[in-house]
Amino acid sequence: MRLPSLLPSLLLLPPPLSRLSSRPLAALPSARGAQPAARPARGATVSVRQSGSLSRRSGSTRHGAMRVRLVPALQDNFMYLLVDERTQRAAAVDPVEPDKIIAAAREEGVELTTVLTTHHHWDHAGGNEKLVAMEPGLTVVGGDQRIGALTSHVKHGDELQIGSLNVRCLFTPCHTSGHICYFVTQEGSTEPPALFTGDTLFVGGCGRFFEGTPREMFAALVEVLGALPPESRVYCGHEYTVNNLKFARHVEPGNSAVLEKLAWATERQARGEPTVPSCIGDEFTFNPFMRVREPTVQKHAGKSDPIATMGAIRQEKDSFQPPAN
Repeated sequence: MRLPSLLPSLLLLPPPLSRLSSRPLAALPSARGAQPAARPARGATVSVRQSGSLSRRSGSTRHGAMRVRLVPALQDNFMYLLVDERTQRAAAVDPVEPDKIIAAAREEGVELTTVLTTHHHWDHAGGNEKLVAMEPGLTVVGGDQRIGALTSHVKHGDELQIGSLNVRCLFTPCHTSGHICYFVTQEGSTEPPALFTGDTLFVGGCGRFFEGTPREMFAALVEVLGALPPESRVYCGHEYTVNNLKFARHVEPGNSAVLEKLAWATERQARGEPTVPSCIGDEFTFNPFMRVREPTVQKHAGKSDPIATMGAIRQEKDSFQPPAN
């Protein structure tokens, strides 16, 4: 049932950086070496949620008629409400706390039709059964049979619609063997696309290799996600940005992009404000896991091959203790 909206329109993203390419994914140019995109717009603050000693604010960003509402969950997770303003239909991304997602949908006055699940881990898929029980008839999408309440098992390149929004499924195995990222565009729009990356790509980092290899993560980050338009906005699954960038500074202490982004993220975290979205073009300037072809990162790892570098720095990151500052 569609409910009346209780919230005003929220913060607009800055003007688009370039028109979304209509070419197939395999033909899209890599963002490596591209000029960094503009710093992501700040989400408009609409609520405050306590999480440990820090407050975590939710927010909303607009991509033309597509809007993404960030909903904090658990200790450091992000859930998202993806809204098509043309049809007032919406999808929930990784709704581990269903009550909060349903409340957000009611506040927005939208019809929740779909669940987009990035992977089967409990802190992403653990709310699916409860949400379906609360809202019967939802389509639950994912790439792994271990995902609870799954109704639509997708593979790489599959597409679906959320109202007038087109969602393309991108297979990015490594963190889990069935991980899917969701790339969202709208016909005729010149606004930046949205990319929901779960635990494959974080701001300044990537997920652990629980069920995959360095080669698979290189393919996921550089060859699949890295081939998307550089202005694509990255909505990841956790608020890990400050610690990720402290590791990036450890890997490349002379990288000014890392130092600038870390200072910015530290200020945001102190205010309880989210550090998402990022964008693909920027990730190539400060994320060491997307920079494994760069000589500075390979020198740090003591390797001359990007795949070996990926494995070396992930192993180092697994035991890295971030300094206080």
